[in-house]
Formats: sequence, structure tokens, C-alpha cells
Amino acid sequence: MASLPMMSPAQLLTLGMFLFGMDTAAYADLQRSQAWRHEGTDRHMARPATQFVGPGEDTITLAGVLVPEIAGSYSALDRLVEMADTGGNWPLVDGTGRVLGHFRIDQLDTGHRMVLAGGIPRAVEFQIKLTRVD
Repeated sequence: MASLPMMSPAQLLTLGMFLFGMDTAAYADLQRSQAWRHEGTDRHMARPATQFVGPGEDTITLAGVLVPEIAGSYSALDRLVEMADTGGNWPLVDGTGRVLGHFRIDQLDTGHRMVLAGGIPRAVEFQIKLTRVD
């Protein structure tokens, strides 16, 4: 049985040069949705005839909480916004080195919790939606 390569416990996933990890933006949940396309043609008195035409949407949603006093940094979300503003796409690689494909950033949602004086949040919840483009 093949063993998994050694990886840093702080490295979870990379999107291009952005590292999702304990020092930047550690996610707690990863949801992936993959689809495949089957085109149909109506037939008289029968079910539609279908043909497989290839892969469909492949999306990943990452959700987590930044708590800069413990792990993560506010600037990590700023870097993700800068990446999204370019409209580019980047390779997504998991912590074992497996390339998941090239993905673009479609959406970033944030929520501030436990806001202190001056409007500084002690924690920032985030959810990022990625779509495969290759």
C-alpha cells in the first residue's frame, strides 16, 4: 500500500501561491460538488434518448473562521479578494500534493463576530466558492 507524502500540518490547500493554513486562513469545512452532462433527445412514446457529453460543473466551497489571536490573519482575506479581482484562475493543490484542477474564485462571504471597540472583529467567518475552469 502506497503511503501519503509527508506534509506540514499547517498546510491544508493551495490556490496558486495562496496557502490555506493555520497562519493564513484555515478552513473547517470543504464541500465539493461534481456533475456530469447527459444531453437528451425526446422520443415518441418512450423515454428521452441520452448521450454522455462530458464533465459538468465542479465547485468547491471552503468555510472557516479566522481568529487572529489564535490562527489566521485578516490580510489573508484581502489577498483572496485581490486574486478574485484579477478574474484569473489558479491550480488548486491539496496538502498531499494532489492537483484538483484549475479554479477561479466566484464568491467570498465574510461575517464579523465579537466586534471590539473600533470595529475590530475578534473572529471573521468566511466562505469562499471556487469553480473549476479546466
